[in-house]
Amino acid sequence: MKVMGRWSVKTVDVRADGTGLSSRAGTSLLALLADRVGLADGLSDALEGTRERRSGHDPGRVFCDLAVMLADGGRCVSDLVALAGQSSLFGNVADDCSYRAFSALMSLSSSGCGPS
Repeated sequence: MKVMGRWSVKTVDVRADGTGLSSRAGTSLLALLADRVGLADGLSDALEGTRERRSGHDPGRVFCDLAVMLADGGRCVSDLVALAGQSSLFGNVADDCSYRAFSALMSLSSSGCGPS
């Protein structure tokens, strides 16, 4: 069993006291759900062959972050700054260069030109 090391918050406490406000609380629930049901780990296992170096970002996590960004209304990779700016909700989000490299690698893999 893998340990969820990405999240500092394991539960969500909803209060109307005005502290710790975030317009992305619902979005963080989507990201937390992906981790809880094992989607991020499953994608990591499925995309393991695409990882170029061990010190790089986990491809399953990258894919989940992109999906969460799209669900939040993002339209381009640079919109990931909205998630990265709230690390207490979303943990460590890679920079947009990592996502562009991941996207290029996925395009090569689907065309049969990338690593298998």
